[in-house]
Amino acid sequence: MLDINYIRKNTEEARKRLASRHQGHEVRIDEILSLDECRRKLLTEVEALKAEKNRVSKEVGKLKGQGQPVDHIFAQMKDHSDRITELDKQVTIVEEDQKGLLLNIPNLPHPSVPDGRDAADNPETHVWGEKKSFDFTPQNHIILGEKLGILDFERASKLSGSGFSLYKGAGARLERALINFMLDLHTTQHGYTEILPPYLVNSASLMGTGQLPKFADQLFHLEGGDKYLIPTAEVPVANIHRDEILSESDLPKYYVAYTPCFRSEAGAAGIGTRGLLRMHQFDKVELVRIVKPEDGYAAHDEMLKNAEKVLQLLGLHYRVIVLCTGDMGFGMAKTFDIEIWAPGQNAYLEVSSVSNAEDYQARRMNLRFKRKDAKQTEFPHILNGSGVALARLYVAFIETYQQSDGTILIPEILQSYMGGLKQIAQ
Repeated sequence: MLDINYIRKNTEEARKRLASRHQGHEVRIDEILSLDECRRKLLTEVEALKAEKNRVSKEVGKLKGQGQPVDHIFAQMKDHSDRITELDKQVTIVEEDQKGLLLNIPNLPHPSVPDGRDAADNPETHVWGEKKSFDFTPQNHIILGEKLGILDFERASKLSGSGFSLYKGAGARLERALINFMLDLHTTQHGYTEILPPYLVNSASLMGTGQLPKFADQLFHLEGGDKYLIPTAEVPVANIHRDEILSESDLPKYYVAYTPCFRSEAGAAGIGTRGLLRMHQFDKVELVRIVKPEDGYAAHDEMLKNAEKVLQLLGLHYRVIVLCTGDMGFGMAKTFDIEIWAPGQNAYLEVSSVSNAEDYQARRMNLRFKRKDAKQTEFPHILNGSGVALARLYVAFIETYQQSDGTILIPEILQSYMGGLKQIAQ
């Protein structure tokens, strides 16, 4: 959520930075400021009336001591009290309206984010490795998986409908191996604390990270209560310290979590097609950092390197792009995407978005910290990144390591996680 004080003091800058998203949100700035002015006028009147009540209360004591009548003063004080009650109600309504507007306005892009309208305007920052060359025509993961008996899309559809997968045998073990490999890497080499969070969260958690209220149609909501299946581990993990005040010495916090992720993605292109590219349920290892504001962008660069290390160790070619202003996520100030090369698709697939939300999410979830000897609290920066996401990593992995006979090689670094298995064959 944006800081109303920042909007009030830097109106034109806020309007310009929102306009760079090319989504029309800048027009709401005037509405927010109008409500803010109304709120401040109401509060000024409330404070004046309360001050008058205090003055009159002191006067009543003196008059009583002098034996003078005070009934007319009590009547005046009742009028003041009634007016204060009415004004407090008006303030509450205005504040709710203002908060509703702020919750539906995205984060301001960092000044370093390139201007653009959509994915076509996202510049590439760097590339690692090279596209693998084959002396045969590489097959896609659907053909590979079904021939080897490690993926069964037909039965997954029978069980749950389209947008789901069924991993079998060595295919299921490969999914688990990739997850455990990433968790071990991030906890033993990158300094993250492993978290196993709930897979169901309340609306306050989704409000904190920005999925609600704007993206309600992309969530699976359980009927009869305030529970949602998580769209990403970012939601429960980033909200661990919601409504808390941390000390400066508590920071930074580095968390990593594996969870399944559930997304309805209403109207999303690709849902309903076979394969692992767009799923209602998929696995992901998520990285979250909570840091002091001055450390936010150094942490952002480090998190990107942490996610890249996964792909480097697995020997998978990828490229990194920085998202332009018009393509960034709703709550993010800056985002890098890692796109992995999938030979069977002849395309790059996004496997990680590494983002700094700055204080946008912390403000929404009322997460603060206090520096030593400081009187005021501050909002930290919250960062998140896939470290990395399956099933697209799975797709790129089996398509990259496929052999001409249809088998899949297991790189040495992953063999211990596969019980010593060196290849997947029929």
